[in-house]
Amino acid sequence: MATEMSLDDLSKMASRAGLKLPEDELQELLPGVNRALRQAAELRQLIEDGTEPASAFSALKVDKV
Repeated sequence: MATEMSLDDLSKMASRAGLKLPEDELQELLPGVNRALRQAAELRQLIEDGTEPASAFSALKVDKV
């Protein structure tokens, strides 16, 4: 699912986020961005389980009846 991001893609994303980064800074960021994309894809594969959990946590206080 995750593909390697190019320098041009990263530059466009930074620009859309309102960041004005020079090319040398984008070059430094690119390996880390691509590593994060790969790690996110690996995590998604680990949690792609279609079974429902046995229980679910709720932060709401439930009064006993």
